Amino acid sequence: MARQRLRIKGSALTGLVGRALVVVLAAMLVWYGAMLVLLALKVSPQTVSDLSGYRDAYDYLATLQPAAIDRLAVAITGVVVALAAGALVWRGLPRPHLTRSALSLPESGHGQTDIQPRALERAVEAAAIEHPAVLSASGRYDDGTLALAITTADARNAVQTLREVRDRALESLARHELDLSTVHVTLAGYDHMNRRDPA
Repeated sequence: MARQRLRIKGSALTGLVGRALVVVLAAMLVWYGAMLVLLALKVSPQTVSDLSGYRDAYDYLATLQPAAIDRLAVAITGVVVALAAGALVWRGLPRPHLTRSALSLPESGHGQTDIQPRALERAVEAAAIEHPAVLSASGRYDDGTLALAITTADARNAVQTLREVRDRALESLARHELDLSTVHVTLAGYDHMNRRDPA
């Protein structure tokens, strides 16, 4: 079965709103927790009320009329609906997406040869995984650039491993007569608990 690539991309607006709400809630908890500490330290309740604004807020809410409460509820609902509709519209906007193109080899007089991106990726992945310090490798060819992310079992020699993996990947491409001179190798992680025995 062919391996499928799945990418789940969240909404930036939703993430921003969520983080903002968490920050506001955390600030409220910290502030009113500090008020409780002051009360526990026998600070005057009037002073705590002045600092927290509890009495002013309570008096304001107690004097609200039903009509004012209805207007407030309608206003809050309108803001929520507007934010939700705006987020849906933003996510629904069409965005151009360029599909990955194949690597075209120079014509030899007998037609044109195209190498699909996955074939290039497999070539460098296989070369990288042969390195004794590499646990896993994942290649990505896009717009003329081949990126290779590896996981290693030895973080202390990561720089040397990256260089050696890059050289192995370039040798593999040259051995397959693939005209690609640049491979970007990135350390995606390391797992010191999972060591491979050198072959």
